[in-house]
Amino acid sequence: MDHLIDLFLAYLTSVKGSAEHTVKSYHSDLTAFADWMQSRENPDPLAVTPLCIRSYLASLHQVVTKRTIARKLSAIRSFYRFLVRSGRLADNPAWSVFSPRQEKRIPAFLSVDEAFALMKAPDADGLLAARDLAMLELLYSSGLRASELVGLDLGDISLDLALVKVLGKGNKERLVPIGSLALTAIKEYLAVRGRLLKKGDDPAAVFLNKNGGRLSDRSLRRMMDKYITKIALLRHISPHTLRHTFATHLLEGGADLRSIQQLLGHATLSTTQIYTHMGIDRLMEVYDRAHPRSKEKTIDPKHNHPGGTT
Repeated sequence: MDHLIDLFLAYLTSVKGSAEHTVKSYHSDLTAFADWMQSRENPDPLAVTPLCIRSYLASLHQVVTKRTIARKLSAIRSFYRFLVRSGRLADNPAWSVFSPRQEKRIPAFLSVDEAFALMKAPDADGLLAARDLAMLELLYSSGLRASELVGLDLGDISLDLALVKVLGKGNKERLVPIGSLALTAIKEYLAVRGRLLKKGDDPAAVFLNKNGGRLSDRSLRRMMDKYITKIALLRHISPHTLRHTFATHLLEGGADLRSIQQLLGHATLSTTQIYTHMGIDRLMEVYDRAHPRSKEKTIDPKHNHPGGTT
């Protein structure tokens, strides 16, 4: 089974253009399934049945969460779909296996005040503070994923047009506006960025580490942890939290879901609908302001018409 898994992972990388962390996740999930299969009487991956897959998932219920089980099932489905498409199997045995029902989770996001406080956190003078502010502002302004941010090259940012070209999942490109405060922060960082660049490093990378190399996802997360501690935010957030915050604040500001979908680079609108978690008070406020039948109107009994005129 290991050989088939390697072929599938190579397909994800070379054909699908999947991100490195995605490929690693598939590798981990499929290797765990392969190890479990080795303990069965018939470990042949091409002879797997839906019942076999259900048994494997059932063995995980007391060990991992429903969300993790759903992810593992998704990896198995994708693996066997690849085997079907490559002619090694006639049918996908995971197709008829249902994913466990998930509890609805509201994505973590910052309030406007918390977001503004985080933007003010890199208040020290210096090259790294300028870089950190530019990264935080761009994450909040444009809703980039961490991998998209650290993968930016200088040619991806148009200062004149205030746009950033983003290479998202599946190597799909999208253009996203850059807000004015983020644009100012980026300009100030780029003006001093050359001091970080050293001979032999990637001269195209926008965000550099202190040694002049391209900044990594891990370094970005460490930077955010430092500023979370600084502003005494009593909960953990990640770069993805700023992506959720970007979408939430757009929605609360009146942006439509279709526009938010395009800005985030979601393949389907259903993925974007996770952000429709505005509070009931906010929904009632919008309803009362917008719906013509939301408020009581004076009725003229003679004409049975609002306002007494015909």
